[in-house]
Amino acid sequence: MTSNLTSEEQAAAAAVERSAATSQLRFATAGSVDDGKSTLVGRLLHDSKSVLADQLEAVEHASRSRGQEAPDLALLTDGLRAEREQGITIDVAYRYFATPKRRFILADTPGHVQYTRNMVTGASTAELAVVLVDARNGVVEQTRRHAAVAALLRVPHVVLAVNKMDLVDYAEPVFAAIAEEFTTYAASLGVPAWGSGGNPQENRCTAIPISALAGDNVVTASANMDWYGGPTVLEHLETVPVGTDPSQDPARFPVQYVIRPQTAEHPDYRGYAGQIASGVLRVGDAVTVLPSGRTSTITGIDALGAMVDVAWAPQSVTLTLADDLDISRGDLLAPSDHAPETTRDVEATVCHLHDRPLRVGDRVLLKHTTRTVKAIIKDIPSRLTLADLSHHPAPGELAANDIGRVVLRTSEPLALDAYDASRRTGSFLLIDPADGTTLTAAMAGDSFAAPAKGAEAARDDEGWEF
Repeated sequence: MTSNLTSEEQAAAAAVERSAATSQLRFATAGSVDDGKSTLVGRLLHDSKSVLADQLEAVEHASRSRGQEAPDLALLTDGLRAEREQGITIDVAYRYFATPKRRFILADTPGHVQYTRNMVTGASTAELAVVLVDARNGVVEQTRRHAAVAALLRVPHVVLAVNKMDLVDYAEPVFAAIAEEFTTYAASLGVPAWGSGGNPQENRCTAIPISALAGDNVVTASANMDWYGGPTVLEHLETVPVGTDPSQDPARFPVQYVIRPQTAEHPDYRGYAGQIASGVLRVGDAVTVLPSGRTSTITGIDALGAMVDVAWAPQSVTLTLADDLDISRGDLLAPSDHAPETTRDVEATVCHLHDRPLRVGDRVLLKHTTRTVKAIIKDIPSRLTLADLSHHPAPGELAANDIGRVVLRTSEPLALDAYDASRRTGSFLLIDPADGTTLTAAMAGDSFAAPAKGAEAARDDEGWEF
């Protein structure tokens, strides 16, 4: 297996992972309407000195024109005219900022139920999700929805930010009750409470009382909540452990492009370019090409024009093999002793993103890494009820923002991993073959809850019989 690295290679890989863990964190904010997500983000940017003078001046001017005395920090992220007029977030707003300890990529996602699909987009690559709750309202259905999406997407860390504590007189019992309710619900989704495990990498959920408007416990500790002894939001973002050891995961290399220069200098060169999705690749590794099943050996690894002996996720490299094989975009290279099995029958948990419902019998395109194949929706066994995490059997269709189970049949074999084993190679998209619209985000294998027993599978639609 690829974890059998030399001591020098292990040290190099560990150094890269430590650097990535301490230098950058991708996180997303979510919560119900008017819980204060954009204000929190604005406060975070403002108090961490990450706002340029002209940006702050523009926000102050816009606030005054709306009759507000103090700057509305939510305007730092709500850039659409409709967002500013309605005081809500509609689209995902990405912001980049940095502190001396870490760089951040932030996705501020909408709170309305109709925009839950945008939260899926923002959290799909996040390593941490901040779920906001209004201290006056507590945990509501949309809070549970966002917690479920974060758990479903296997976001490694979840922060419950109990906002607007200034409106409940900074009362500790209010915060404690909300934190207890949320962590109990999160535990039912498979997200353990912060401090419940000995390994910091396994501690995934923590609660912080804040007031985004007043700045309490966002960047600086609050003088109004001396009963709270935990970190501020920024302190937690700066110190939460992220990143994994790539040598612990089996290597996966989706081929993106085949390089054949056919020049006088390189008459016989054949390289396979792409980004390593997981694991470590070494010169000399025996690999299997999927779905064909052909085997070969890595003879060279080109990383940014330099030939190296070892490379790891998420580096982009070009591989050369010992044999001239029929390999093209969409094929997957994996270690021969840890290659995933290929299948045409796929079961997955999905978040439906489009306004048009997803129905049994629908014909779609399935995009997995760099591979796109035709597929048919054979069955929709269940739809998840977020209030109690029960499964509504055989709903027949999934509407926008619904979470449910889907069974598909593909025209060609796919090399899928389970999503709980790999977020990169266990996820895929369902696309409308007519216009290329993204319909559904899917996670292969079991979700946080056991799948319900499905109804009878539908017959293949005429024209796409696999």
